[in-house]
Amino acid sequence: MAHVLEALLERNREWSAQIRAESPDYFDGLAEQQAPEFLWIGCSDSRVPANVISGLAPGEVFVHRNVANVVHSSDMNLLSVLEFAVDALKVRQIIVCGHYGCGGVRAATEEDMPHGLADHWLEPIRRLAKRHAHELARIEDLEMRRDRLAELNVLESVARVAETPILRRAWAKGEYPLLHGLIYGIRDGVLRNLDCTISGADAR
Repeated sequence: MAHVLEALLERNREWSAQIRAESPDYFDGLAEQQAPEFLWIGCSDSRVPANVISGLAPGEVFVHRNVANVVHSSDMNLLSVLEFAVDALKVRQIIVCGHYGCGGVRAATEEDMPHGLADHWLEPIRRLAKRHAHELARIEDLEMRRDRLAELNVLESVARVAETPILRRAWAKGEYPLLHGLIYGIRDGVLRNLDCTISGADAR
């Protein structure tokens, strides 16, 4: 299988050469500093790469991804990324982005299928489904029901990020960063705003 890795490395060399041919100073500029406008908290799904779907270049977005873009209040990985993004990088926009057709959301709704450690990770989504059981029950189509749960998961994750001491400290100093919730449609490639933006002014 070494040829698979070599093919990847060859694509990288071709990409690097093309970038340098088009903009000789491109990598020098990237190496000098990291000053992204955005922190992206998204799903690990390989079909939802933050830079690609948002049209942002390297250096413009700081990224944290996990299965089903779940925000656990005890997740030191996410909290470390959040703190570094807010305190060191001074990002002005934080985006929590879920997506339709999410495998993590599907797994959280499959009670009779064990998924190992993922079942523990996805517990907040199961609790969310129970809390919104009445609303979800009105949606007859299973995939549409799961897509609505994916939206609810984004809204819940936005609320959890907003509750962190990291955001509270930042907001005590001013309006930024702004916190947004988006959902991505894999079938059409469109990002949709869930209209749940929170700023420091809202948190006071």
